[in-house]
Amino acid sequence: MKDFITKLLSCHRAMPLIMVFVAAASLAMAFMAQYVFGLEPCILCLIQRYPYAIVIALGLIGFLFSCKCKKAVSVTMGLIGLTFLTNSAIAFYHTGVELHWWKSFLESCSVPKLAGNMDQILTDIQNRTKAVRCDEIPWADPILNLSMANYNVIFCLGLAVMAFISARLIWKKV
Repeated sequence: MKDFITKLLSCHRAMPLIMVFVAAASLAMAFMAQYVFGLEPCILCLIQRYPYAIVIALGLIGFLFSCKCKKAVSVTMGLIGLTFLTNSAIAFYHTGVELHWWKSFLESCSVPKLAGNMDQILTDIQNRTKAVRCDEIPWADPILNLSMANYNVIFCLGLAVMAFISARLIWKKV
């Protein structure tokens, strides 16, 4: 089993595509949680989606270079590792906000123009402002009581380690 994992991680053609698939599946799950199950994302949840899109682009670039330059694939896998590590840090920050370890510096809401009587102003604010708070946990699994941000910390950290190991193994094969 160890040999199979080593061969897979050192495969310069498969690893970029595996990372593309994992990132695309993660984004699909986030969109499904939002649009199928009605879990509205906060701004930090939305920010955590960008690294997955970056990984998809990097993985496709790595796959395109896989026939010509294995060193480029290794560098691409290293960049994928850095991207997942960054996403893990963002998710850790989000976890801290959820657990009230610190306040989010991103919390803000859009307020409409304040014109008219007080009842009209309050109605306008309630109708136009649909802000999802970053410090509230919309879903936690019933067994471990971990939020999606908590899982994203663990998941992205594991993927970062996997990408870094893959980058090193591919580089050594060149």
